[in-house]
Parts: sequence; C-alpha cells; structure tokens
Amino acid sequence: MKMLQNRFDPSALTARQLRELDRLSEAVLADERPALVGREGVRLELPEPIFHLLVRVVRTMREGKAVVLLPESESMTTQAVAEFLGVSRPFVVDLLEKDAIPHHKVGTHRRVYLKDLMEYQRQRDSRRRATLDDLRRQVEAAGLYDKETGGSDER
Repeated sequence: MKMLQNRFDPSALTARQLRELDRLSEAVLADERPALVGREGVRLELPEPIFHLLVRVVRTMREGKAVVLLPESESMTTQAVAEFLGVSRPFVVDLLEKDAIPHHKVGTHRRVYLKDLMEYQRQRDSRRRATLDDLRRQVEAAGLYDKETGGSDER
C-alpha cells in the first residue's frame, strides 16, 4: 500500500490487499470484533472508539478515497490552512493577523496547529448556523415563508 507520511492511498493497493480489505470490511459488517494479533498469537481486542475509527477508515478506503491521519499537534503552513478551509492564503494571513486563529512562527513563517484550525472551523460553522437560523426566524416572522410547502407564499 502506498503511504506518504500520514496519507494512505487505496488506489495503490495490490489485488491481494484489496481482497484483505474486502475480508476486513465483511468482518466489520458481520459485527465481528477485530483485534490486534501479535507475532506470538497474543490477541488484543481493540477498544470501542478505536474499533469505530478503523471501521470508518476501512469504509472510506473501500470507496477509493485516501485517508489522512494527523495528530492535533500537527503544525500547518498558511497554504495548507487555506486549502483546508477552501480560501486564499492572503485571506488566511489576514485571519492570523486579526488573531482569529491562534498561530506561532517558525523563523519568519506562520504556522497553525491542526487543533486550533479545527476549533476555528467549529466556531465559524456555529456562527454561520446561528446566522442562518436568525435569518429563517426573521423570514418566518415577516410571513414570507410558507411552512406547509417549504417555500415562499405566492399571493
């Protein structure tokens, strides 16, 4: 399997590895409880949260999607942050200068920890949901939303 640091690319799996992934996927669907088995046959059942994470990894790889595993302490460049958020690098730099996202410097370069980026994204999404909920309430209060059809009332 092709592995570049923290990225697993299922398109590089051999036919044998694909069969093994299919077998693992079938075991997961059958509610079998996978375990780690050492060289000497010692079996160690996986804790529930790790089991569910691995189930998600297997399903994602069966869909042909790459899986990336990063620790929360991973330090990201401004370009990587921009790609993660789907915005431009200058926009990210502006966010950092406004202290919207905590960051640190490595020499003259700004870096953002993944955990801080995830928290910014969570807060941003929460603000967006609140704004949309508020807008919906205003539209309903103005009588411009027909709850029966899910659209505006054409009178």
